[in-house]
Amino acid sequence: MPTSEQWLEVRAHLGEHRHALAVQAAGEYRDVPRVADTPLLATWTSEPVPLSDLSLERGQSREFDLASAHLLPDGFGSYSEAMAKLAAPAVFQNRPTYRLLGFTGQTLTFGDGTYFDGIDVGEACAHEYAARELGHIESLPLRAAVGDPCDPARRPTNVAISTLTIRHDQATGDATFFLHWRDPRKVGHAGGMYQVLPVGVFQEGFSLWQCMVREFAEELLGAPEGEPISPAFVEDLTAAARVSCLGMGVDPLTFATDMLTVAVIEAKRFDVLFGDLVSHNDEGRVLEGLAFNAENVERFVHHEPTQAAGAALLSLAWQHREVLLAECDLSH
Repeated sequence: MPTSEQWLEVRAHLGEHRHALAVQAAGEYRDVPRVADTPLLATWTSEPVPLSDLSLERGQSREFDLASAHLLPDGFGSYSEAMAKLAAPAVFQNRPTYRLLGFTGQTLTFGDGTYFDGIDVGEACAHEYAARELGHIESLPLRAAVGDPCDPARRPTNVAISTLTIRHDQATGDATFFLHWRDPRKVGHAGGMYQVLPVGVFQEGFSLWQCMVREFAEELLGAPEGEPISPAFVEDLTAAARVSCLGMGVDPLTFATDMLTVAVIEAKRFDVLFGDLVSHNDEGRVLEGLAFNAENVERFVHHEPTQAAGAALLSLAWQHREVLLAECDLSH
């Protein structure tokens, strides 16, 4: 059992080398397909599907017996408890979530869960992997107990809705996209890495779109977390955004599970909605719009420390760009 100092050493190593460890951890799952030649493990992928075509059902969550005691200093009963005491980020609350129980075609079944469910298994497995890399342990019993991380029957599975936001000028054909650098001092997951935005754990209203709208307001406009969103903003964004789903995947290091979506917004409408686009938010820095072209996609998919889900989503969106940027009816 590690001391608190040893635990913090592993935690620091994990924070500093998270991207490299994720790329390496993908090698633990050689039989699991990857998404678009990235480290993201494929749960399922598809041609662009309107968000409104996905159906949600409710189910009953169950408990899992996945022990992480070998990773914890004395006095701690869970990984989230150790994080809260020894290395809590600025945003670290155990909020209710919807836990993925299964999926069939375009129907997804969710039960009840909490944010710390994912921390106590996925982040603990990442810690375990980093501890082995440092030579503190020889094996990965928690990771072995989980088995296939793409199977929601093997572990509690929270789902984040990751959205690539594209500003599209239909007159010129120009398109730009937006990325987020996640500040490791502020977030409990994927600190020090780039990610698309907005991204949010599915945890409100049992509506994928409702959850996404809140994240648009918070991450792009800096709206205070948890405060009511203006009905006018909800109505205008709903009218402006064309939202497609491209699949779902699992991070090989942390088991973070992301639904991969793209929101295309016509340039003039985007500028009205997000004219006050923030440069920083509660989780990090928002990059100015980047040209949606082969050079930038290649850069952030293969040459920058981009979270696996973000890299996969960028790659998939580029593959399907003609469909995604074509004029069509709005749907979500």
